[in-house]
Amino acid sequence: RRGGLGGRVAWVEEGRRGAVDYRVLALSEFQLIGANVLGLVRARLRQRGGLFFGWWVVLAGGVMMALNGGLLFHSFGAYFVRLQGEFGWSRSLLSGSFSMMQLEGGIVGPMQGWLIDRMGPRVITQVGLLIIALGFVLFSMVHSARTFYLAFAIIGLGFTLAGWVTMNVAVANWFRRWRGTAMGLVGTGQAVGGLLVPAVAWSLTTFGWRSTALGSAALFLLVGLPIAQALRRTPEEYGMTVDGAPPLQREGGGASSQAARRVQSEVEFTAGEAVRTPAFWLIGLGHAFALLVVSAVSVHLIPHLVNQRGVSVELAGSMLAFMTVLTLAGHLGGGFLGDHMEKRLLAAMGMVGHSLAMLVLAFTTSNWWVPVFAVLHGVAWGVRGPLMSAIRADYFGRRAFGTIMGFSTPIVMLGTIFGPMLVAVVADRTGTEQQGFVILSILTGLGTCFFLLARRPAPPKRLSGTMPEA
Repeated sequence: RRGGLGGRVAWVEEGRRGAVDYRVLALSEFQLIGANVLGLVRARLRQRGGLFFGWWVVLAGGVMMALNGGLLFHSFGAYFVRLQGEFGWSRSLLSGSFSMMQLEGGIVGPMQGWLIDRMGPRVITQVGLLIIALGFVLFSMVHSARTFYLAFAIIGLGFTLAGWVTMNVAVANWFRRWRGTAMGLVGTGQAVGGLLVPAVAWSLTTFGWRSTALGSAALFLLVGLPIAQALRRTPEEYGMTVDGAPPLQREGGGASSQAARRVQSEVEFTAGEAVRTPAFWLIGLGHAFALLVVSAVSVHLIPHLVNQRGVSVELAGSMLAFMTVLTLAGHLGGGFLGDHMEKRLLAAMGMVGHSLAMLVLAFTTSNWWVPVFAVLHGVAWGVRGPLMSAIRADYFGRRAFGTIMGFSTPIVMLGTIFGPMLVAVVADRTGTEQQGFVILSILTGLGTCFFLLARRPAPPKRLSGTMPEA
């Protein structure tokens, strides 16, 4: 080819005997632009100075979790009250939509994890954001239970693709030594999202739930899509190493070289090897039992405070925001502690906190006890939350982490499916959520045992003689 745009025109003219195919010309120019942009990105990421790019991945993951948490997960209870008032739907019908979303996550999870390992988290997140926006637009036009469930089926698919698994896989691939801290920071995003609940509640009161749903769709597109650009797959693709450690040198044994060796010594399980270990199932079951409480509180706390304790939707949303501030602090502390202490023991302590919190909510009648519940549940969730992915990455490595997380999703989603439904069914029959909260407290207390038993697995047999580093 001749150089420059004129050269390309002449080349096309010669090949087409004077008939310029501008589609070929445009495609050629776009390919050149794309290659240049990609080259600039790669060069930028390879720069040694400045902040390690993994922390930008953490920031992007935190923002995505804030959008998901603030506009959907934490705010579902506020929508719950408005929809129940307008349509007269039962608690079971409304809770069923939330559980259906979690069921989708369990079904899609294994394929999602496989796709993340092969296509990267950025593409999967972008597709998920587009689907979420479409679902919220349809939700704003709902007039029947059938279309309501269809809208939340679409939202649930997008929420899965652009949600917790994708963000944690992205971050786990960039960190090992500071993995707990990094995942704790990502988890603070969902806690920050809880601070948006009063704003969502105000919007529901001021503009109505249909306009609020449309506004949420716009925010997912206008904020989420640009942020998702930072979700890169692995540091090795950009000439870097995990944790930003310098590459190993043939000679020299300084602290930096030792840190790099620790990163490279991580035992890597395949998905099949991980599934055959007891730790895989014990962590999954412990996580599922924890999410019985987390999902039930997200769906039923605001309706419980409004219907049983006589507070306004706005005040109930503020209490949830207070709880998420404590969750945020817990995420920071739990992630840091997880890098210096036994993660499974910290997770077990978080389960005890969840159990006590549900007993406080079940057996107290004064609203003065609600902040006590918020402290127990918020801190327990915050400390335990970032450890769920970090402990899996520590045990099984990064090579197939997306697929391993995907295989864990059907187990984990059992908690988010049955937690809200259990409380809803009990409340529809008895008129109060008390008995449902007590049952969840007992189950969560039993779930503590799963984490206590989830010890680090031995290396795969193909790596006989290799011991994982503590």
